[in-house]
Formats: sequence, C-alpha cells, structure tokens
Amino acid sequence: MFAKAFRVKSNTAIKGSDRRRLRADVAAAFPGLGTDQVSVLVPGKEELNTVKLYAHRGDAVTVYVSGGNPILFELEKNLYPTVYTLWSYPDLLPTFTTWPLVLKKLVGGADLMLPGLVVPPAGLPQVQKGDLCAITLVGNRAPVAVGTAAMSTAEMLTSGLKGRGFSMLHTYQDHLCFSRRSGDKSSLPSIAPLALDPPDLEKEESIMADPAMQEDLRCLTLEGEDENGEAQQQMCGRKSLSEASEDSNSRGLNPDPTDSRTLQEQMDELLQRCFLHALKCQVKKADLPLLTSTFLGNHMFSCCPKGRQLDIKKSSYRKLSKFLQQMQQEQIVQVEELSKGVESIVAVDWKHPRKGSILEGGEVRTIIINYAKKNDLVDANNKNLVKLDPILCDCILEKNEQHTVMKLPWDSLLTRCFEKLQPAYQVSFPGQEPIVKKGKICPIDISLAQRASNKKVTVVRNLEPYGLDPCSVASILQQRCQASTTVTPAPGAKDSLQVQIQGNQVHHLSRLLLEEYRLPRKYIQGLEKAPKPAKKK
Repeated sequence: MFAKAFRVKSNTAIKGSDRRRLRADVAAAFPGLGTDQVSVLVPGKEELNTVKLYAHRGDAVTVYVSGGNPILFELEKNLYPTVYTLWSYPDLLPTFTTWPLVLKKLVGGADLMLPGLVVPPAGLPQVQKGDLCAITLVGNRAPVAVGTAAMSTAEMLTSGLKGRGFSMLHTYQDHLCFSRRSGDKSSLPSIAPLALDPPDLEKEESIMADPAMQEDLRCLTLEGEDENGEAQQQMCGRKSLSEASEDSNSRGLNPDPTDSRTLQEQMDELLQRCFLHALKCQVKKADLPLLTSTFLGNHMFSCCPKGRQLDIKKSSYRKLSKFLQQMQQEQIVQVEELSKGVESIVAVDWKHPRKGSILEGGEVRTIIINYAKKNDLVDANNKNLVKLDPILCDCILEKNEQHTVMKLPWDSLLTRCFEKLQPAYQVSFPGQEPIVKKGKICPIDISLAQRASNKKVTVVRNLEPYGLDPCSVASILQQRCQASTTVTPAPGAKDSLQVQIQGNQVHHLSRLLLEEYRLPRKYIQGLEKAPKPAKKK
C-alpha cells in the first residue's frame, strides 16, 4: 500500500476527545494490549498527530504519528499497527517468518507467497482467512511487515504451502517508514527468537551463498507492481524454495536415512502414525463433525515428530481423501460429504483395536532395550538414563511433559511402557489351545461367611477364568467334605457363579486347587483362612 509515494491531505494535532476515542479503538482492536500499554502507545500529553493521506492507488488512509513515527494507520474503519509499534509489542499479532532476501520484494509491493515461509518446530500459528498478521525474518522477532492472511492455516497446510499466503499492507522501509513526511528511518532492531531451538543460521548462510537458491527466493513473490502502480504477475520457470531445498538436500526432513524402507513406505507409516496419534490425543467427541482439511491442518500436522515432515503426496495414497477411505474401510472413522465437495469426519470408533499382538512382559522388555540400543538412545555419560526420541515421547509422555522430559531412568521407562499397554492373560489346558483374554485376571477368592443359623460357610468365587466349572467343583467338594453345597450367582459379577460349602472347607479347597488342579498359589487368595490344627494335649 505504501510501496510508492503518497499524497498528504492534512496533518493536524489530535484533540483530547479524539485521543480517548483512539485509545478505546486500540483497546477494542488489540485486546492483547493492557490498559497501561494502550496509554503508552496513545500518550495523553505527548505530541500526537493525525495525518490524512491518499495512497498511490487512491485509498484514503488516516495515519497516527507519535514522536515523528507512524504508530497506527486506519483504512476503511479498520485499525492497523505499523512496524514501529510491533517492535515494541512483537507478540501483538500472529507472526510468520520468511527469509531476509524476501524483504526486498515485499518492500517493492509484492505479496508473500507460501513457499517463502519458514515453518518453526512448533508449527505455524493458527489464523483464519483475513486475520491480521506480522511477518518477521529468520533469527529476528522484530516484525518487518503487516498483512492479512489470504487463507486459513489449515488451508495453507492442505495446499502444501503453495500459493499466495499474505496480502501485504505495510512493510519496513516502505514510504510510510522512510518518506520525508513520516518515519525517523530507524534501523531494524534485533529481538531474539522465542523458539525452543535456535534458528539454523549456518543453513541460512549456505542458502544465501547459493546463486540458484537466491534466484529461487526472488521467485517467491507473485504480485509485484509496474511503474504505473498496477498489479503485475511475475512468472518464473525456476523451482520453488521448498523444491529447491529438496533438490539441494534430497533427504531433507522427510525420510530417515537409517531406514532401509523406501520413502513412500516411510511416509505411509508416518501418515498412519500421525492419524492415530491425532485421534487419540487431540480430537474429542465434541469436535465432530470435523472437516477433513481441519483435521489434517490442525491435528495431524501437529502430531508429526520433530525432524520429520508429513507429505501426503509422497505416500502411496497421494491424497488425504484416499487415505481416509482406507481408514473408513478399517472402520476407524466414518467420513461423509455434509456439503457439496466438502468431506467431514462424522464418527470415530474410539474403541477400535489399534494393535492386536500379544506380548509377554519379557518380550516387551527386550523390545524396548533393543530399540534404545539400536537408535543410540542410551546416555553416553550415564548408562542408567535413556534419551527419549519422538517415538518414545509419543508412547509414554503426557502432553505437558513433551518439552520438559528429555531422559528417563531404565526402570521408569519400562514401568511407563507397561502402564501404556493393555493388560491381557493366557490360560493353558492340556490338549487345548491357550485361551487369551484382555484385562487382568482376578484371583480365585475364598472367604468365610456367617449365616443366620450362626453356621459358617465357605464361599468360592472367580473359578470360571481358570477353566473350572463351579457346578463340578461343588459336586467334588460335596463328596469330599460330606457337606451340603449350593451354586448361586455371584453378587456384582455378570455371568459368574459362586460355590458355597457348609462349614470351613478351606483345607479341602487348598488340596483341590493346588495339588490336583495345580494352580499357582499366587492366583488364589484366602488360603490362610483354613482352620488351625488342634493342639495336642
């Protein structure tokens, strides 16, 4: 908007009532600013001018100037901060990052294209189409441009970061900043990034030194302006930044160089993993129906492990719709076209079995130990600690631990892994296939109860999981104990029976279960209730 010289209509000092109105407008437009910050931005007594001007395209703009610098401008009743204001409040707007070579094009009036974005480890900020955004350069949080998003974050990610990303309104070094009528021509300040990982400046320098990459960066912008101020389409036959980066480093962030599988096989596995992780950890029943594009952009991409990049086009599915069709065939999700051409996830089978393999405790321990050693995760300085890679982080860490817990002792790692596994048990009988069931097996419970006639009875529960028929056990005990027995439904247990034998018959039960049925003692509780032997006189 200010790429070319503008014409000033008037420049007047603002009145006291207008200052109060401006403060109210700023507070409403930027709720992230506190009352004190608004008062500093729009001072009560310092010089504050209102400049009415016409941009080179004829737009009527009102600019608010404080201390010789433009701090805000108003266009069609919408209030926008200048870069001078954003240098004081760098977190005022959602911020996107690009390369330094792109700034020259932005100053010339070009819009920012998506291939020019640098995606941070935490992912792109969440914005909607039309939202006001700030643009920064790699390694510096000081904004260099202000614009509006041409599409939502979900749409950006779905597009593969291709196309127009932001319509620029104002940039550092444009005529609003550096004209003789406004701006003190301040140098761009340096504000340290907040990212957990420092920017890869060596990589940036190598890109800047590569003439081919410089040419690619020149082609990142689409809308320039000719000498008459008209929009001009810039065409370029060279590759985009993302494609050029891929060529200069063919393995990039996508594949694992230590994996013998093809890139497509790795991407299929990563796609499946991000899909399941998103369903398990992010999507809730209240979110449904959920646009498939939103599911991909807001949930699946954020579940991608650090150092990996999810690219559906490099998978065997090629398209999200084909992948979701496969997931629907496996009855994990249900996808419907709620409006023409727009698909949504309308149902999720939260109880769908993700994995079906049965592993014994020793096997689990061996798998984890071998995995840690194969991937060089054992701490070199302390062999009792294991470094957590993205896979282990996903498996055992809580959401609030993802960025704080980097290592765990072996015993803690194994304990957490066992806690995440669904328990199961297997019962084997001579000449029969083993019976495997999910859940924990309950021990056979032996107890003594007092009846109304003041007579004791022995009660036995949970015989069925061990392949024992309560009626058969009751019949055997009736003969051996020479006592009456009854079989009744067990209270509080569905489809389970209990055996009652008159008198204290724990001793007979012990011989039957331990010696004849050969059940391990640890699966029987209540054996200590057997009557004590009578003392000899």
